[in-house]
Amino acid sequence: MSDVAIKATNLTKKFGDFTAVDHVSFEVNKGEIFGLLGPNGAGKSTAIRMLSTLSVPTEGAATVAGFDVQKEDGKVREHIGLVSEKMIMYDELTARENLTLFGKLYDIPRDVLSKRIGKLLSFVRMEQWADHRIDTYSTGMKQRINVIRALVNQPEILFLDEPTLGLDPQSTAEIRELVRRINIEDRTTIILTTHMMTEADMLCDKIGIMDHGKIVALDTSASLKRSISGNDTTLFEFEISNLDTSILSSVKALASVSSVVQADPTRIKVSSVGNDSFDTLIDVLRKNGAQIRTVKNLEPTLEDVFLHITGHEVRDTVAKAPAPVHRGGPGGWRPNRRVR
Repeated sequence: MSDVAIKATNLTKKFGDFTAVDHVSFEVNKGEIFGLLGPNGAGKSTAIRMLSTLSVPTEGAATVAGFDVQKEDGKVREHIGLVSEKMIMYDELTARENLTLFGKLYDIPRDVLSKRIGKLLSFVRMEQWADHRIDTYSTGMKQRINVIRALVNQPEILFLDEPTLGLDPQSTAEIRELVRRINIEDRTTIILTTHMMTEADMLCDKIGIMDHGKIVALDTSASLKRSISGNDTTLFEFEISNLDTSILSSVKALASVSSVVQADPTRIKVSSVGNDSFDTLIDVLRKNGAQIRTVKNLEPTLEDVFLHITGHEVRDTVAKAPAPVHRGGPGGWRPNRRVR
């Protein structure tokens, strides 16, 4: 039996002359949290829409839970849950009523559904608000219900499209913890889109960095950071009793040194880039009687990786993609509805 939960091969989506997703290929193993990381407009949500059968690929192919997203779309939907960017719920109904409604769409028997809803509400600690209308909830409470709505059918694979977008820090932390629990306790495979580097770093086993519709890097967070390890920055603080301009000039002249700040008459703070920066600085300064006060290594972040690979920061680029038109229930959701 294959360990692959999702496989995309040259997956492509075009809107007229605009290519939103450009020949994307990747695999997600069962039980993984896989992150699609990139700026708004990079193609992350469009990729999710194709994988969840809401949009038909222009080119390429994909399988989800072993089923072809085009030829076996109905089977795919039986095995997945989707939390889209917009919340798919009815404000005038209670949490329990919303969950019951979506459970009935899967033809789950009434007694089974009732027990399952009770467990899900307990899972997110929302039992005491279960019979309150959704429009009385805070945004964070709504999102907790929105997430478990996608778990009513006990999916093998859960798609989360920017699940913490617009949430306050406390709600964001709660949703991230909920994602971890779903993955660990139920062994649910999760594919997560986000433009937040820290979120991808905290949650994902493997990350695909997207930019202008393409996956420009694909690996674990640790491996992605190691790929630019030569750009590690080390912060030094030296004490030099005979500090003068000639010593400062010799330090500034080193190729590995990016900045030198004189903190007081006998102390300097030095930022140095590269693996050999420590030895280089020591060789230059030891003959001047320098003493090391502190050394702090700053490892690259995913933001550094993105900048290194693409040449721009995440917030610098927003692709101008036409918004797909879709109608139906809240958030544009409609059973068995696909955009072609």
